[in-house]
Amino acid sequence: MLSRIEYTERMRQELDALNMQLHKLELSALDMQEDARLRYNLEIDKVKFQSMLAKEKFENLLLSSESSWNNMVTETEKIRDAFVNSFHYFKSQI
Repeated sequence: MLSRIEYTERMRQELDALNMQLHKLELSALDMQEDARLRYNLEIDKVKFQSMLAKEKFENLLLSSESSWNNMVTETEKIRDAFVNSFHYFKSQI
């Protein structure tokens, strides 16, 4: 099992990488027709919401006590998985 520091750094890198890819997808919307861009941006907003939830949960994980660490890891992974799944689903639709 990873140490707390190793785990949080790995999680931070994963979330940062997904957010960077999401930003690139946002930029690609600038070249689309307006109706397609509106639908695209709506879907991006849904994924960004998942990203925000994952970031908040990650920040709570960083502040968690040793006694609540295991529960927070489980909760954070669920939220992170939802973000990852939303991102990959969105990406597969474009």
